[in-house]
Amino acid sequence: MRRVAIIGCGQTKHGRRTDVNQAEMVSEAVWNAIDDAGIGIEDIEAFAVGNMQGFGGIAHPDLIFAEYIGAVGKPMQRVATGGTVGGSVAHLGYYMVASGMYDVVLATAWEKHSDSAEPGATTGLLHVAFANLSYMFKLGMDLRSFAIMGLAGAAAGISAYQAAQYLFRSGCKIEHYDMVAAKARRNAAKNKYAHLRWPNCKPEDIAKTEMLIWPMRFGHVCPASDGASAVIFASEDAVKKFGIKEVAWILSVAAFADEENDQGESYQGTGVLDYSEQIGCVLSAKKAYERAGIENPRKEVDMAEIYSPFPHQELMFSERLGFFDEGTAWKALEEGVTEIDGDFPITPSGGVNATNAIGSSGLQRVLECALQIMNKAEEHQVPKDVRIAVAHAWGGQTQFNTVTVLSDKPKRW
Repeated sequence: MRRVAIIGCGQTKHGRRTDVNQAEMVSEAVWNAIDDAGIGIEDIEAFAVGNMQGFGGIAHPDLIFAEYIGAVGKPMQRVATGGTVGGSVAHLGYYMVASGMYDVVLATAWEKHSDSAEPGATTGLLHVAFANLSYMFKLGMDLRSFAIMGLAGAAAGISAYQAAQYLFRSGCKIEHYDMVAAKARRNAAKNKYAHLRWPNCKPEDIAKTEMLIWPMRFGHVCPASDGASAVIFASEDAVKKFGIKEVAWILSVAAFADEENDQGESYQGTGVLDYSEQIGCVLSAKKAYERAGIENPRKEVDMAEIYSPFPHQELMFSERLGFFDEGTAWKALEEGVTEIDGDFPITPSGGVNATNAIGSSGLQRVLECALQIMNKAEEHQVPKDVRIAVAHAWGGQTQFNTVTVLSDKPKRW
């Protein structure tokens, strides 16, 4: 396996992007990444792409926008793993270079939820949903699974169960969820690309929002964002060839999956009863740290970008990733440890709770870690030196986890 670095990062402004179509939106991120790297489109040898399949109402959107991003006639692979897809796209792009197949690969991921609001897109999604439901019932999906996935609101419904289970598991309170959500809005206010930007947001501001499904308030919920991100992976030889000085090296990647958390005992496996357990994240982190040569993540890692559409997940996953002991993340939150200027900043970009273009969100975590290492995060740059950073993504049917470890120095063999 060859050493691989990120040499360029690009993203779009997020929100409701009705000013562009999908192809135009993705091309914004792609060309921003190329400009950031200071190379030409002719230097890109292959593309890794992906989004949350079906959400944009277009089949094979990558084929539609290939011309917009200079991918015509070049190898392009698409991956789809639900909410984790951005993390999977990053891993795909990394392996395409690390394997020796290519020297320079551009990875891009996106989502355009505003297109899904159109009648045609919605009809397409319903076709997919009914097809999946018929498959589930054929295999014996139980009523508990149907209630969680259908009646409780899919990801938000599952996450409400998860948030409740984490409350009991950790001993934290709903007020700690308010604190995380407020921190996400404050950090996002420093990020010019973020969607929900709220300077000086306080936990009591979040606490005033209505309770949607206990213990989840309206202020805890991530937005449905339009947006795209792109990073350029390059081999060590290519980095030297281009003479690029500011890069972020990939130390390791790893991905594991639990059983489906939402399907019960009768559909595709045994199912997981405690949604906050997330053994897949624990295993992903363990393998990634082993490959990176990290023995104590809390001491050796400088910051992390965690995939947390809902605030309890920042606390939960920061424990599963080994940054805090079980049931102690909320104590670190109270002490200001995870603030942008804290001892261990978590998600200084504002993260998924403030900006969730689902397909892009996992790749954005990698992009944001790279920006921190290259000292390019502008107003949301953490004040301390970032030498090692961890990017996490979560999705599928709540069972997929990816972990990427980045550094300012290449890996020692």
